Amino acid sequence: MKTNEVNIKRVHNLIIVDESGSMSIIRKQAFAGMNETLQTVRQMQEKFPDQEQRVTLITFDSDHTKLHYDNTPAAQTKDLAWEAYNPCAATPLYDAIGKGISKVQAQTSDDDNVLVTIITDGEENSSEEWTLKMVRTMIEKLKKQHWTFTLIGTENLDVETMAHSFAIDEHLEFQQTEAGTRAMFARERSSRERYNCCVAEDAAMPTGSFFNEN
Repeated sequence: MKTNEVNIKRVHNLIIVDESGSMSIIRKQAFAGMNETLQTVRQMQEKFPDQEQRVTLITFDSDHTKLHYDNTPAAQTKDLAWEAYNPCAATPLYDAIGKGISKVQAQTSDDDNVLVTIITDGEENSSEEWTLKMVRTMIEKLKKQHWTFTLIGTENLDVETMAHSFAIDEHLEFQQTEAGTRAMFARERSSRERYNCCVAEDAAMPTGSFFNEN
């Protein structure tokens, strides 16, 4: 007897966004971009009904880490309110990445697909729990298990070198201006759509090609 069982593919979207004081320059654009990214994830859920899209959204500074969504089904997410993102304080980048990845790792199985998106305009300067070596070791392990990591940083950073220090292959640099930030989020969303198309087709994106526009 044949069955019409659908193989549901689970996709975890871990989004980690810098909320330190220097992000205030592009607060409006970062806020809008995060909401547009949430909208894209919801659209991917509709486009690929055999995928289960889940969202963990974290913003961080040295005063607090905000967990806006925690392994939440895409359809249950809503756009953030303006007050939810208020840049201030310093940049505990290692802590934010380490805590975020650890949280999602505890919620996933070996068959799940995980897309980790890290957006920052500054380098590490205030972590207390995690070191670069600890974060890199974890990333190197998870890259072998259907995890894709991307690092997006502003033009004042050496984003490529910074990404390599984390063992992250996919990186993107953007201008910390209104237009530059909007363009970055647009490119990220189109790359996210291609990623989900690859998941649907059981096809891996070639390493280093995540943000390619061709």
